[in-house]
Amino acid sequence: MYDVTLISDTTEDGIRRTSFQTCEQVCSLQIDIETEGDTIRAVRYTKGCHGNTQGLARLCRGMKVADVIARLDGIDCKGRGTSCPDQLARALKML
Repeated sequence: MYDVTLISDTTEDGIRRTSFQTCEQVCSLQIDIETEGDTIRAVRYTKGCHGNTQGLARLCRGMKVADVIARLDGIDCKGRGTSCPDQLARALKML
């Protein structure tokens, strides 16, 4: 119900680019993630609260995937059972 759906997954020159469709409970529609090994290079949200998702994306840059999952997993938005940060954690768990 709250799971993200993998849209695409490619790797070129050691950079993995994945895109996920978020669940219908959140404002964002899609999350695009770039990783190099176990480090996040970039996160981009489509739609959602622009300032919040942009800030979240910048904070995650350079962090280890496991650390981001540990910090964001289970965050709830207004009793919806998930949130844009939780959706990112769910996507990262699928990498």
